Amino acid sequence: MEDTSKKNKQLNLELPEEIAEGVYSNLAIISHSSSEFVLDFVRLMPNVPKAKVKSRIILTPQHAKRLLKALNDNIQRFEAQFGTIDEPDQPPFPPMNFTPTAQA
Repeated sequence: MEDTSKKNKQLNLELPEEIAEGVYSNLAIISHSSSEFVLDFVRLMPNVPKAKVKSRIILTPQHAKRLLKALNDNIQRFEAQFGTIDEPDQPPFPPMNFTPTAQA
């Protein structure tokens, strides 16, 4: 009986190739209303004054709280395995003009 209940709790996920590639983001903007949290993932590019939202995720407050707990758990496990993640003092937004580190 126990094996059957475990099989019923498995989730079969399909990950399309275009989603599996992922989307790079170097800024996240989080806003909320009384019924939802909105996470906008943004990509800032060097010397480009206009940033683009690359992905928007809308969550219920309950799912947002579960995401917070899951992310915290994963960060703790990451740091236990690879060491503390450095958090240098930074302004609230990344600089809009990245400084080049190499020339071609």
